[in-house]
Amino acid sequence: MGAGKSTVGAEVARRLDRPFVDVDEELERETASPIGDLFVERGEPAFRELEENVTVEVLADAMPSVVALGGGAVTSDRVRDSLSDAALTVWMQVDVETAWQRAAGPRRPLAQDEEKFRRLYGEREPVYQAVADASAADADNVVLAAGGVHLETGALARLGTLVAGDGPVALVSDPRVAGIHGADAQLALGDRLASTHELPHGEAAKTTAACEALWQELRLDRSGTIVALGGGCTTDAAGFAAAAYLRGIPWSPVPTTLVGQVDAAIGGKTALNLPGGKNLVGAFHWPVRTVIDPLLLATLPADERRAGLAEVVKTGLLAGEPLWELPEAELVRRCAAFKTALCVRDPLDRGERAILNLGHTFAHALEAAASFHEIGHGEAVALGLLAALRLSGLDTAQVEDTLAPKPVRVDAERAWEALRRDKKSANGRIRLVLLDAPGRPRWPAEVPEQDVRRALEGIIAA
Repeated sequence: MGAGKSTVGAEVARRLDRPFVDVDEELERETASPIGDLFVERGEPAFRELEENVTVEVLADAMPSVVALGGGAVTSDRVRDSLSDAALTVWMQVDVETAWQRAAGPRRPLAQDEEKFRRLYGEREPVYQAVADASAADADNVVLAAGGVHLETGALARLGTLVAGDGPVALVSDPRVAGIHGADAQLALGDRLASTHELPHGEAAKTTAACEALWQELRLDRSGTIVALGGGCTTDAAGFAAAAYLRGIPWSPVPTTLVGQVDAAIGGKTALNLPGGKNLVGAFHWPVRTVIDPLLLATLPADERRAGLAEVVKTGLLAGEPLWELPEAELVRRCAAFKTALCVRDPLDRGERAILNLGHTFAHALEAAASFHEIGHGEAVALGLLAALRLSGLDTAQVEDTLAPKPVRVDAERAWEALRRDKKSANGRIRLVLLDAPGRPRWPAEVPEQDVRRALEGIIAA
């Protein structure tokens, strides 16, 4: 009681585009009586039976939804079995002082006596803990749990328990990350660690040759899991390797860069590059769990932090909030929750998830023109955002002040050909993500080719 389940549940349902069901409201609708009256008039045993029947019925519905349970619902064996079979269960944690302040009053029969209330809190807490798949304090954390994202400071030390399943693990990283975090990851995986593997650093990991070399080394069976420890290139390549190996085995990304933690490791997109374009070969292969530890950013070089900040600015422009001004750990959480909600709503990128491409059509063109090694992804995204805002007719000060992008030297014709081959194009027409205003993305936006080319040339040095 007083944890905010109904308020948070309704907000989560809105973000995930799911129906919202409040079991207390269902009880009141079916009996035409307020919850308090039902509890007093029929007694707690009869009330619990009614609550149990309604809860089990709601959980049996095949339609994915967000359900707010009554505070005592999980004391029922039937309800716990139904949750285990059909639901991701999130425990909305609240301290007893706050719960009492919110719940005390005549409307709640079990919140009349503070001493009894505190005792009930203590009795129920271990039940909540046992039944929960995740815990949360607000809607952002519930959304992360719904998308299989575990965000916790110090999570790397618990990696062995956070990687789902109990089968063997192949740890994949690049030489730089392996030297910094590899030993800690291996120690945390313990007896589950079956093998370690290295991909080349950066975009060189996202080649068919690098992926084939990894496939040749792997000795996992289908009970095994690939854990990808590193930046976005490592998680992209290792995720694709997992998608294709033995026709698909589980994987868990553990992003070590800001780009990875706010964007690349979330949502199940995996990909390799081809000479003609970025991410042209890939698969949707959702991780069994994404493990994000903001502590890993402490060793991040300044240039990689700037690269990640470009994705943060992109997310802030889409959300209509200056997320880049938040403290780092909160910045990661808010950006990760925004992307997770969007990916849950559109898991296969057939609709609104395309808005995450803001600035990236231009960025990928620059990267392809630079053969994927002369320009950093963050630098390219910053320039892409600049081009997208100019085409949108919006002020570019937020991008310029925060990211300070400078035009880059690449072959303009090669960049233009790569842009026209972008995977978001349709029927030979370039489709962009633009903004009517911060927080109001427009997709698909088709503008005259000469305007698109002019915007591209505006971010290429003469």
